[in-house]
Order: sequence, then C-alpha cells, then structure tokens
Amino acid sequence: MKKTGVKKSVVSEGEQIILATQMIKLGARLQLLESQTTISRERLIKLYKELKGASPPKGMLPFSTDWFLTWQPNIHSSIFLNIHDYLVKNAGIKNITAVLKAYSLYLQQVGHDSETEPVLSLTRAWTLIRYVDSKMLKMKECTCCSGSFVVNAYDLNQNYLCSLCHIPSRAGKTKKAKKEKELAYKLVNPGIVA
Repeated sequence: MKKTGVKKSVVSEGEQIILATQMIKLGARLQLLESQTTISRERLIKLYKELKGASPPKGMLPFSTDWFLTWQPNIHSSIFLNIHDYLVKNAGIKNITAVLKAYSLYLQQVGHDSETEPVLSLTRAWTLIRYVDSKMLKMKECTCCSGSFVVNAYDLNQNYLCSLCHIPSRAGKTKKAKKEKELAYKLVNPGIVA
C-alpha cells in the first residue's frame, strides 16, 4: 500500500470539539482554533457563537516579537513560559495541551478575574511558544535576580537585567494607574480632595 503523505487525525471528533471548547473559553482566536483542530471553519464559528454569544473577533494574529519584549508583557510572557517549560520537562505534556495547561496556571498565578482582559492572551501565549520554537525568542537568566526572562535571541544579552530589576522610568504611569491611585487615596482619606 502506497503512503499518500496525508496523516489522518488520531483524535476523535468529540475530542476535537472538547479541545476547541477549552480554547474558546480561554479566549482563543479563530485562527488558533483552525490551526489546532480539524474542525471546519463554519463549525468553529458556530461553536464560538454558542459559547461566547458573539462572533469571533476578526483581524490578523500578532506577528512581531517586539510586544513580548516591552516591560509588562515581558514579565507576563516570562511567567507563562517558565510554567510551560516546567510542565513540558516535568509533567510529560506537550503541544497545545501544554499551552492550555500552562495558560490556565498563568491566569491563576496573576490573579486574573473574568472582568478584565489578561495582559497575555491565549493567542499571544501560543504565538510566544511558536517564536521560541523557531528560535526568534529565548529565555535568559537575569544577572541580578537569577530569574529567567524572555529575550530576543539575536540581541546581545550578556549581563542581562530583567524589567523587574531594571524598571523603565515610565513603567506603570498610565492613566488607569493614576485613576486607581486617586480612587485609593479617596477611599483612605474620605472628605479630602487630592
């Protein structure tokens, strides 16, 4: 019998739907669902609408490594990647299963609630793994705290300082942070105008 080069999926259709459901609940974009399951696009759209009550968001997937290197996304990406690497090395899981489990643990670690958008989305987490696998990004140990952080594989990373040990001057100085600080001041000091 001649081999055609086309592999049939070993995973049943029911398992594919369970996988797609897990990914949708964690916030996967349609392109990620299509790449990790064998379910048709039309059926994925129906499943997405059924679970989320709305159509899947449109637009391109992230395609630049730069986002992962800015200070706050770098910290969150590094937390996720450390969890992912630990699971792959010690729990014997891999591929999309490792990404989903690591992402769930990441959400627990950063104290994510259902009302706010996490810094690192599932789609970005999956993209990060692809960038690391293609050797565009890698982990580097901070010379100050010894933590492992995401860095550009092509940058000079000798004497690397992470964004926690070397916080950028504008870090955390957003309008949202200012409003939260003002609200906290008002709660602590009622009746006093800031």
